[in-house]
Amino acid sequence: VQLQASGGGLVQAGGSLRLSCAASGFTFDDYAIAWFRQAPGKEREFVAAISWSGETTKHADSVKGRFSISRDNAKNTVYLQMNSLKPEDKAVYYCAAGDYPAVAQGEYNYWGQGTLVTVSS
Repeated sequence: VQLQASGGGLVQAGGSLRLSCAASGFTFDDYAIAWFRQAPGKEREFVAAISWSGETTKHADSVKGRFSISRDNAKNTVYLQMNSLKPEDKAVYYCAAGDYPAVAQGEYNYWGQGTLVTVSS
């Protein structure tokens, strides 16, 4: 089982990035996928999640209206479109796979390595 997160980088405040989470080694469309992030000195927190079909999505209040999660099951990939980025969005972003689009980290069985997003003010 492998989840590969990519797309991080340096962007100015107000800019956009799109993160990708490519999956392999399991039946991708059987799983919900989520994004979490961990800022320096802080605990990892929920960002967004999407059900296996894509019909159900959840977004943390802090990113609602700015970030959007989507998936392409034909490509075994989940995306996180991040717009209107703020300096406080700076973090390492992780993707994870689980049975349900849950908020709790403990509901996810598989985790990818992170991708760093840096937002300059």
